[in-house]
Order: sequence, then C-alpha cells, then structure tokens
Amino acid sequence: MLVTTRTKTKLADMDGAVVEPEQLRRATLASSVGSALEYYDFYIYGLYSALIFGQLFFKPLGESGALIASFASYGVGFVARPFGGIFFGFIGDRFGRKTVLLLTIGMMGLASFAIGLLPTFDQAGMLGAVLLVTLRIVQGLGAGAEQAGATTLISEVSPPKRRGFFASLPFVGIQLGTLLGAGIFTLIGMADVAVLNAWLWRVPFLASAILIAVALFIRLRLKETPVFQELEKHKNVVKNPIGEILRHSKKNVLIGIGLRMGENGNSSIYSALLISFMAAKQGVFPGDKFVGPVGLVIAAGFAAVMVVTFGALSDRFGRVRVYRFGALFQVITAIPAFYLVSLGNVTLVWIVMAVGIAIGVQGMLGPQCPLLPELFGSQHRFTGVALSRELSAVLAGGLVPVFGAILLGATGNSWVVLAVYSLVLALISYITTFFTPETAGRDLLSLEDAQ
Repeated sequence: MLVTTRTKTKLADMDGAVVEPEQLRRATLASSVGSALEYYDFYIYGLYSALIFGQLFFKPLGESGALIASFASYGVGFVARPFGGIFFGFIGDRFGRKTVLLLTIGMMGLASFAIGLLPTFDQAGMLGAVLLVTLRIVQGLGAGAEQAGATTLISEVSPPKRRGFFASLPFVGIQLGTLLGAGIFTLIGMADVAVLNAWLWRVPFLASAILIAVALFIRLRLKETPVFQELEKHKNVVKNPIGEILRHSKKNVLIGIGLRMGENGNSSIYSALLISFMAAKQGVFPGDKFVGPVGLVIAAGFAAVMVVTFGALSDRFGRVRVYRFGALFQVITAIPAFYLVSLGNVTLVWIVMAVGIAIGVQGMLGPQCPLLPELFGSQHRFTGVALSRELSAVLAGGLVPVFGAILLGATGNSWVVLAVYSLVLALISYITTFFTPETAGRDLLSLEDAQ
C-alpha cells in the first residue's frame, strides 16, 4: 500500500465525523433516482424480451429462436457491465464518485431513450436488431458502474451504526423502477395488439427522458464523499486501483460474486424467466400474458419496504446473519414455490412472486447494500464493488434468462427448470456467507480490506 502507519491513524480517526444532513439527503435521493432509472430500464427490457422484442426485431428466427435471440440481446447488456464496471470503477477511485454518477446516468438514459426510436424488422430488416444490441451494450456499460457508484456513495456518507438502513434506502429506487416499468407495461398491454406493436411499445423507453432530467439535476448538486476528500487531502488516491484489486482483493471480489449469485440470479428468474414461462403456458394461463407483470408490481410494493427492513436488521444482527437467512429462505422455498406456480392459479403466482422477491431476494439485497462497500479499502472500493457486482451480473443476471430459455425449450417448459435454477443460485450464496467476514460498522476510511 502507499500509506504510512501515521496516515492510517489519521484516516481512522475520521470515522466519527458527522456527515452533513443535507449531503446525506441529496446522496440518498440521487442514488434512488439512478436506481429507479436503471431498474425501470431493466424490467422494461426484460419484459419486452420475454413478450414483445422477439416478434418486433427477430421475426425470421421463428417463435423459439426469436425468444432466445431476444433474451440474448437482454444478456449482452450484462456481458458489457463488467467492462463498464472496470472502466468507471477506475474513474471513481481515481477522480471521484460524483463524476462517475453523472456519466453513467447519462449513458443509460440516452441509450434507453434511443431504443424507443429504433426501426423494427418490418421497417428496416435486421438493422433494427443490430442497433438494439448496440444500444443494449451502451446501457450495460453505464449500468456497470451505476449501482456500484450508488452503493459506494451512500455508504461513505452514512453514519456507521446506521449504514445498513441508509445504504438500503436508495435501493427502494429499484422497487420504484420495477413499479414504473411493470406498471406502465401492464397499462400499455391493455391496448390493441396492432397498436402496441406499431408504436405504443416505444412510449416506456421515450418516457425515461423524465427520469434522466431529474437524476442529472440532483446529481449536479452533490458534493464529493468525505472518504474521497480525505484520500485527496492525504494524497492517498492510487493511480491504478485495478492493480490494487488484483494484488490485494481477489478473495473479497470472489466473495462478492458468490453473495450476488442468489440475489441477482433469482431477481432475473422472477422478473424475466418466470414471465416467459407463464407466457408459453397458454393452456395453464389462457389468454392472460400480463399475470407476470401484475405480479411484479405487487411484489415491488412489498420489496420497497422489505429491502430497508433487512438493511436495518443487518445493523442490529450483522450483515452475514441476515444475508444467510435470505439465501437459506430461497433455498428452502424454491421447489415448493415454483411447483405452486405450475398449478396455474393466478393468486398463488402473485403470492409466490411477492414472497420470493420481498423476502428471499430482499433478504440478501438489504444487507448486501452496505456489505459490499465494507469489504474493500477506500483506495479501490469503487472498483472492488463494481467488479463484484458486475461479474456476478453476467453469471447470474444476464445468462440466467438465456440458459433458462434454452432449458425451458428443451424440457417442454417444465417448472422444475425454474425451481432447480433458483435453488442452486441461492445455495451458492448461502455457502459463500460462511467465508464472508462480518463488516457491520466498519470504518470506511480504512485503507485495508475487511478480513
């Protein structure tokens, strides 16, 4: 490391510093709006991939081929995310957290808006599909650092003893984005199919311009975090945070990836793969392909409360214990939950989605919000969080719908695929908790990783 023992002591003494209430409020709001935009795009694109994009952009591939291609375009955004995480993580650790949050929100928002302007296959052949994939990559590059930036920012300005509560507050934006995305999709889905396919599908993407404007306005008024200010003050900003990660933090990056598999993977299963499963089961869910989107709206309402609840519980009982509960809950409930879905009862479907997302997924996400930043030292925190989040996003978030669609096609849309997939991903996170150090209340001005 580039720091003397004396400097470390000075930095550690700053842990009790009082954060300005106005800065904390702005940081929470800025992070929440960014999360809302990212997950608004995430759910809109996931729902469209399951139900609409195949026929709009990949029609020549046939029904199954178009669905796989549509999910592949969804997945390519996740493949791009680690590259965005590495690039913007470097900028965040080298030049500051605020700079990255302005860049990422602009990239994500403009790409989403541009999707609403694309020509379909009927209008321009495969050009529309090529442009769709290109814009999805741009979205992924921006999203690759958005959540890492939001998590790092809010954790570094929060009071240590209540960091779990405050760090989880911006993730209410995830649920608001879900509510907006699924809610708008449900509303436009009530329109005539010809109108929907002709032009109405564009409206949710074009409407993201409103969120972009609000987020940029708020983020321009942010201050840099006290942690980064201290690094600059003591000349401890490293020139190569990626090198620091590779030399000192490989273990904690792997822990972060393992923790994320159950949370991010199950989020993708509920938000995209399950929707596709139900849409393909016309004999079980006859004529109502919007059962899933409505279920997401219901689940997001409960999840908005539960993510903060679990974040606050991690302040009291520890990050690892709460995380382990969420992962184990998902392991135990995976098989019975998806069996209940297969029965075709709409009420049971909504209960399964609400319980799985609000308790299983949020039981992991709540403590994860402060835990990932607490795993890493201040000089390379942004890069460490970004790599942990985005490498796992490829494995658990992006590839789950693609492989899931293939397996569903090969098994005649068997519910067992969903159940086993959910169980395995949650089990990975559960096992990882036994290798995870307890980080609650950790001094984020420390230059060392959690041990």
